Amino acid sequence: MQKIAVVIPCYRVTKHILEVLSKIPPDVHNIYIIDDDCPEKTGLYVQKNTQDPRIKIIFHSTNKGVGGAVISGYREAIADGAKIIIKIDGDGQMEPALIPQFIKPIKNGIADYVKGNRFFDLDLITSMPKLRLIGNAGLSFINKIASGYWDIMDPTNGYTAIHSSVLKMLPLHKIDKRYFFESDMLFRLNTIRAVVYDLPMAAKYEDEKSQMKISRIILTFPGKYIKRIFKRIFYNYFLRDFNIGSVELIAAIILITLGTIFGIYNWHLSLTKNIPATSGTVMLASLPIILGFQSLLAAINYDVTNIPRIPIHKILEP
Repeated sequence: MQKIAVVIPCYRVTKHILEVLSKIPPDVHNIYIIDDDCPEKTGLYVQKNTQDPRIKIIFHSTNKGVGGAVISGYREAIADGAKIIIKIDGDGQMEPALIPQFIKPIKNGIADYVKGNRFFDLDLITSMPKLRLIGNAGLSFINKIASGYWDIMDPTNGYTAIHSSVLKMLPLHKIDKRYFFESDMLFRLNTIRAVVYDLPMAAKYEDEKSQMKISRIILTFPGKYIKRIFKRIFYNYFLRDFNIGSVELIAAIILITLGTIFGIYNWHLSLTKNIPATSGTVMLASLPIILGFQSLLAAINYDVTNIPRIPIHKILEP
């Protein structure tokens, strides 16, 4: 039997945490509550008000962020021999009754990592706040480029499940410790060619307050995404592999650069020396740029079709 664990990072969730814990299915073997230096003392609150022997509480003396809290839970679950580790939040937005559905794709050997997708059912989207809907749609597209999982939506969804053998391959000490955690997980998973499965789910929005601020996302996420886009391209197309996508990308960079330089040079001559540009000169400048963009589109098309398809935990596990 595969040992199942649930990790719950906790920060200002005393109002909902007991209800969340009461709904966790009995086939879950261990539950890890991470009190991330919570002002409400969620860990102590759970200690006093529950008798569930599956619960283990981890206290952080300083706030490490949601990612840091989840990683602490991951490490503890791995040490205790868990095979499948689910992460949910303690604020009641994620329905614990869905845990068996998140486990199933991993148990059946079709995925290494399962994440929730609140965008699948059009009827359910109407329950999502409009600002959050627009923001998540934009982040989803940027994340497709940064992570390489072009078939994945809702990258900030924190309802996830992962096989421990895959988790052991990830550099946990490098993964973002704050709200970029879920997006960074997808980037890291792609570098090891893990298979990610999108599981449709409904979102619950009641009286809970999100700790994620829009201003924080706008200021910090763009730079992190750009950094990971370049890292992924370097890792997947030049360091660990060299394929037709690599050739198309190199050709695109060379052609666009040469066409742009040639065009700017002749435009400068035309302005400073009053030498009119001939149609041939214009064609010589524009043709490499056009061919370069075609090559770039071909490279993007290759990347879209280069999504991991074979779950690596089936290879890693005896």
